Amino acid sequence: MSNLLPRARTYALRGAPPFHLQQRVGLAVLSLLLLLACIPAALAHEFKVGDLEIEHPWSRATPPGAKVAGGYFTVINKGSAPDRLLSISSDISDKAELHEMGVKDGVMTMRPVEGGLEIPAGGKVALKPGAYHLMFTGLKRQPKQGEKFPATLTFEKAGSVNVEFAVEGMGETASGDMDMDHAD
Repeated sequence: MSNLLPRARTYALRGAPPFHLQQRVGLAVLSLLLLLACIPAALAHEFKVGDLEIEHPWSRATPPGAKVAGGYFTVINKGSAPDRLLSISSDISDKAELHEMGVKDGVMTMRPVEGGLEIPAGGKVALKPGAYHLMFTGLKRQPKQGEKFPATLTFEKAGSVNVEFAVEGMGETASGDMDMDHAD
């Protein structure tokens, strides 16, 4: 302890010792790591209802005059019983439906899913382009990149949950030589 007293007096009179380069680099690296650790939490958005977790609901921006938009997300069922997505509603469109895409005889088809979509116990279902997805039809306004719009998902057991769809860029369009049959 007697060694510390003279050093403390010296620092008090002359100021603190210089901050060494190694210490500065270490502090900068630590700050960068902490900042990077926060980014996924800031970008992701999740919602929970009962045993279900809804991860990153998103949609694409639409061109002017478009009457439909898609909706995508993943549902994880952490429970011991299956549940079922029954309905979707949003004030961005007149109607919202669950659809399934598939290929039959070389023709891509898209059809509404009747009776809802089962979310298996302990499992997950991804709604994504080219597979199960939501269709927002009769758009009341165009979703624009960078904004969010609200929707309500209703499940058979877990009930209803309000979510926000993050609108991402339009991205690539499907190949022009692909036939598509959208049946009601």
